[in-house]
Amino acid sequence: MTTADIARTVVGIIGNVISGALFLSPVPTFIEIWKKRSVEQFSAIPYLAMVVNCMVWTLYGLPMVHPHSILVVTINGSGSVLALIFIALFLIYSDGKKRLKKRSEIVGTVCILFNIMMYASPLSVMKLVIKTKSVEYMPFFISLASFGNGVAWTTYALIRFDPFITIPNGLGTLLAVAQLVLYATYYKSTQRQIAARNATKEVNLSHVVVGNATQPSSKPNH
Repeated sequence: MTTADIARTVVGIIGNVISGALFLSPVPTFIEIWKKRSVEQFSAIPYLAMVVNCMVWTLYGLPMVHPHSILVVTINGSGSVLALIFIALFLIYSDGKKRLKKRSEIVGTVCILFNIMMYASPLSVMKLVIKTKSVEYMPFFISLASFGNGVAWTTYALIRFDPFITIPNGLGTLLAVAQLVLYATYYKSTQRQIAARNATKEVNLSHVVVGNATQPSSKPNH
């Protein structure tokens, strides 16, 4: 083990301890909730953000994703379990209508986060499009389908207003519009780049063919 590996492990252990203290910091709040048998005005959103954050980082630290990151897995796996316990306690100690409302808020917020992640995934491709002035690697039909999907579900949510459906799909619609605008802007330059590349390939191929044709035969004359 190199000095860098040792230093990384030591800092990772310290990070585990500090993050563990952070993840355990809500315990006094939940002791209070348990004693009063009510969540009162406490919000579940921080714990929802915690579980999503920890689950994603646990996935990142797995050996098949990012080797040699076991300390990332240990602390974030523990954080995921704690966050799920906190959320379960919220649901248990929310009464009647509040419980239903909490469920909607918790599940709805998860839906918002993952839906935004889905719609935001093409952002890296959009950066590439702007840099290369080419939409070759941004499939048009995915952008068009994303736009149609966003419009349909945003309209659905606005008829009987539902913020958990409106927010991610509204943002998704805007992102899809941005993709379509980029596609329209760089479509012609993309065609020129593809044509130039094909022409270059044809020229190189013709050079190879001509070169082979003019190369003298190595067979002996009889």
